[in-house]
Amino acid sequence: MNDYEDILVDRDGPVLTLTLNRPDNGNKFRPQTCLELIDALQRFRLDRELRSAVLTGAGEKFFCIGGEHEDMSFLDQSQVLPIIDVYQAIDTIPKPVIAAVNGYAVGGGNVLHTVCDLTVAADHAVFRQVGPMVGSFDAGYGSWYLEETIGRKRAKEMWYLNRKYSAQEARDMGLVNDVVPAAELRRHAAEVAQEVAARSPLAIGGLKAAFSARHNGVSGQARMAHDQYLTLYLTTKEAHEMGASFADRRRPDAQQFWH
Repeated sequence: MNDYEDILVDRDGPVLTLTLNRPDNGNKFRPQTCLELIDALQRFRLDRELRSAVLTGAGEKFFCIGGEHEDMSFLDQSQVLPIIDVYQAIDTIPKPVIAAVNGYAVGGGNVLHTVCDLTVAADHAVFRQVGPMVGSFDAGYGSWYLEETIGRKRAKEMWYLNRKYSAQEARDMGLVNDVVPAAELRRHAAEVAQEVAARSPLAIGGLKAAFSARHNGVSGQARMAHDQYLTLYLTTKEAHEMGASFADRRRPDAQQFWH
């Protein structure tokens, strides 16, 4: 998980840290960045030893200030920035992802930390949506999840008026969980990630699926059924007996499970 161009990957026990590594470009995501994040997040999902992740930006000025878009008049749908796939991966992986906002979180960068499970911010961080100022908007994760996080009126204020919000203002409105001095951000985020990694993986996964299920329709319901219920069921004696009887071509001894 180290052959990436736009992101850095580091692991410390059960915690994975992903760093957007384009500080000279505001840590903006381009197609390459998105594809690398998707790959790293899926590897994170499948690694049994990893229990939580931290997502941050390189440098001290930018967490992420959105995406780089080519001239869209020449693109088709297969060529647009695959950032929605990144948001979806963060939202559906049954492990917590903690954003460590080390600077400006603007546009898609503000959406990026909002879809994470928790957000810790450096005291100099700045949060902003600029869509209507540049002729763009986010009609999905960036509006629905923002509304749920800070409330309808505040979310509309953020989108319509495009004001800047300090880290403390963001905390006061519920947009971030903790604010710490910049020098302590990485350590604090790692401590939070280690703390949640010590919790029941099954319970955390079930809670994450429950929080996002109503927005994810049939896929959300499927994750609750497959990733949680099925995982629990397959560890029972009933599941073992039913599987064994099928393999042995015999009638299962189901009566023992009626009590």
